[in-house]
Amino acid sequence: MENTAALPRPELLQVADAVARDKGIDRDEVLTAMEFAIQKAGRSKFGLEHDIRASIDRKNGAITMARYIEVVPDDAEIENEAAQITVTKARKKNPSLQAGDFIVDPLPPIDFGRIAAQTAKQVIVQKVRDAERIRQYNEYKDRIGEIVNGIVKRVETGNIIVDMGRAEAVLRWDELIPREQFHNGDRIRAYLMDVRQEPRGPQIFLSRTHPQFMAKLFAQEVPEIYDGVIEIKAVARDPGSRAKMAVTASDSSIDPVGACVGMRGVRVQAVVTELQGEKVDIIQWSPDPAVFIVNALAPAEVVKVVLDEEAHRIEVVVPDEQLSLAIGRRGQNVRLASQLTGWYIDILTEAEESERRQSEVKVRTQLFMDALDVDDVIAHLLVGEGFTSVGEIAFVPLSEITSIEGFDEDIAAELQNRAKAYVEKQNAEFAVRSKELGVDASLINFDGLDQDKIVKLAEKGVKTLDDFADLANDELLDILGENTMTAHDADALILKAREKLGWFADDGEKA
Repeated sequence: MENTAALPRPELLQVADAVARDKGIDRDEVLTAMEFAIQKAGRSKFGLEHDIRASIDRKNGAITMARYIEVVPDDAEIENEAAQITVTKARKKNPSLQAGDFIVDPLPPIDFGRIAAQTAKQVIVQKVRDAERIRQYNEYKDRIGEIVNGIVKRVETGNIIVDMGRAEAVLRWDELIPREQFHNGDRIRAYLMDVRQEPRGPQIFLSRTHPQFMAKLFAQEVPEIYDGVIEIKAVARDPGSRAKMAVTASDSSIDPVGACVGMRGVRVQAVVTELQGEKVDIIQWSPDPAVFIVNALAPAEVVKVVLDEEAHRIEVVVPDEQLSLAIGRRGQNVRLASQLTGWYIDILTEAEESERRQSEVKVRTQLFMDALDVDDVIAHLLVGEGFTSVGEIAFVPLSEITSIEGFDEDIAAELQNRAKAYVEKQNAEFAVRSKELGVDASLINFDGLDQDKIVKLAEKGVKTLDDFADLANDELLDILGENTMTAHDADALILKAREKLGWFADDGEKA
């Protein structure tokens, strides 16, 4: 084909420079997009089946275009005759050609018609847009967790589109603090929560309700947090209403709470103003869960705590007159304290705790009287020493029973023998009953269910660990009776069964 020398086109380089500056992308990416557009126009003119490649000289803007024909082995199947040729035929033109080489035929510069120019423009615009999206994604994905500033561009069905200069972000209505309103042109600060790569381009999501938004605001207001001298351990928020933040200092001479509050409350007030008047309780963090939870429940006073580390649960006893303060309006105080500490918190008054303790003593005393055939005095002594089940009496070292005042070795041995006989009888009855009901071994061996509970479940058709894991907490409480455990305990037990069955394994088959 006739070849005309490529003429310099400096105006192409000027356009590429302008687009690159305007869109904030690399000049070479713009020129690559232009080359792709010229290739497409060339294929439209010379035939879509041809492998046509174009290049733009990065120094003078000259456009060169050529047709490439791939040399393939003689035994290879020719998929495209316009773009492939066998070695034998290729060597008639050039004997030195090998399989994998290309025959390059220069093409004359094409004269862009109106349609070809329009197509080329669309291709360039699309390629530049794609490059801009990649640039935006790469720029903002590394900024997740930062506070960003922007201007409200428009409001769409409650969602706010924020112009951040080099990209647009979305602040969804449910990520706004309740009752706050923004209008076009308003300046806005928000937490960069997530950046997702989607077909329509990167989607940047902001939040003003995220707990870390408050933490980052304090980091801006309190130099000691920014410097790392004070650490924010946890944040819990009821957006627009109330929040709790736990802080600690690496230097014991520094008061972390006082530093965050600031002189006459100036630092905390700056954050409260940004959060539309949200009240912030700043508390001292402690590695001791009991101390931390007592601090978190402030301003309520706590008389006593009982920790259950395995269930990650704590029972808190408060004076009768402090109950409403500890719970807070609509349960807000205890809910935020629970979120902050990560512990499930049960709050009881002193009267409730005393009543419950008496009820438990009464039930255990009666159990020991019936199971061991003893009078209430001996049963009370056993309960007073902390025994909670007949099984404990059956299998503890004999010395633990003889250490009880008034119990000699003969009495202790007799009690233990009676306890063992009771447990064996219960086990035998359970073995018969569970077999009649067809209870699976997986449920029998599951730690957390006693024999009575297993029988109750089996009578309602729950006979395997899979059946048990399928239950909701209200179904479990309905079968066992609400007084047997709390909803939180029921949730924890069901979750434990699901974990044991591998429902949350990586393959996600059942998750």
